[in-house]
Amino acid sequence: MNFVSDIINMTPNISVITVIEALSWHSSEKKYETVIKDFIDNSNVLGLSQKVVERCVQIRRSKKIKTPDAIIAATAIENGLTLISSDNDFTNIPDLALINPNDL
Repeated sequence: MNFVSDIINMTPNISVITVIEALSWHSSEKKYETVIKDFIDNSNVLGLSQKVVERCVQIRRSKKIKTPDAIIAATAIENGLTLISSDNDFTNIPDLALINPNDL
């Protein structure tokens, strides 16, 4: 739990792909859309640099993974960030620091 208490007040770093995926999610309840937009507005949105693109290609050549997930992983790696996700597609990606929140 120390990890959670250490990061709870930090500004999140998210990939531009995460923004696209989050805003594309459809819910019949408007409050969820507001929460997502507020989260994005309070985050650092990281774009697609040439290094992220190159790392994404490297990841996709070595592992069967969807392009959006490869971009998210590459963004984390190239920015020296830890990815927090329970998605199994992110496991075993070289150089990716990954934390599954279900394991905390």
